[in-house]
Amino acid sequence: MCGRYAASAHPDELVEAYDVELDATAERSMSVLKNPQQPAPGEPDYNVAPSKQAPVVLTRAPRRSAEDDEKGENGEEHAAVRQLRLLTWGLVPSWAKDPSVGTRMINARQETVLDKPAFARAALSRRCLVPISGWYEWQVSPVATDAKGKPRKQPFYVTRADDVPLALAGLYAFWKSPEPSPQAGGEDTWLVSYTILTTAAEPGLERIHERQPLALEPEQWDDWLDPRLTDADDVRSLLGAAHVAGRFTAWPVSRAVGNAASNGEGLVQPLPRTDLVGVVDPATGEVIGG
Repeated sequence: MCGRYAASAHPDELVEAYDVELDATAERSMSVLKNPQQPAPGEPDYNVAPSKQAPVVLTRAPRRSAEDDEKGENGEEHAAVRQLRLLTWGLVPSWAKDPSVGTRMINARQETVLDKPAFARAALSRRCLVPISGWYEWQVSPVATDAKGKPRKQPFYVTRADDVPLALAGLYAFWKSPEPSPQAGGEDTWLVSYTILTTAAEPGLERIHERQPLALEPEQWDDWLDPRLTDADDVRSLLGAAHVAGRFTAWPVSRAVGNAASNGEGLVQPLPRTDLVGVVDPATGEVIGG
């Protein structure tokens, strides 16, 4: 699964790296958090957790503005453009009774995404890219235990081994809030949320966890983001083509990342070998500190 990741780039960097035409990260939207998000949405965040708002790339017609209405352009269609927006992590389908369901839908399995009612419609017409710097995964030690006698878990940071921007395959959905939203000026509003697709871990990474996020190559972005591509067989082909092994490198990091309040560049720094206890090297299979 993918339950935490780092998104350390500023919006202007994302606009360039992901060929974004419209930066809409300044637009306010509904949040499910009770307290202000830290760091603020859109700021570099080394510990993105479910329910936070984070940058997402999607292709859609821009929202109609009050200026458009004044010009009498209500009935005119706006062309779809590639946008950068702040969405809430944890997909909330339109039919959900309340947004709490999103905490159980932070990931969607690539193998069954077209068969699950919560994800199928989004997979056919509301696909997005989740731009990240890297993700965290916890390895269960085969030899070491914690103070409670349970297998010790060691967090790893996984990122691309090259300089290609890392984009995860995602889906997004709209949910209408029946209550006024302070973040949207006290008006009824929409919650726009997303989920990250996962797949079987590739060789090496499976020594950390059996699953990993589904990453797309730049040449796959246009098709994945195209809202006109709505055929299930075409989407299956896109998902199958996304499996490209050998792109990632991984290293153990501080267990502080397990605390959602922890943040900063230090979370992605490699731990010294001397600090490792019962950790399996994902490249060689060697047990370190056993």
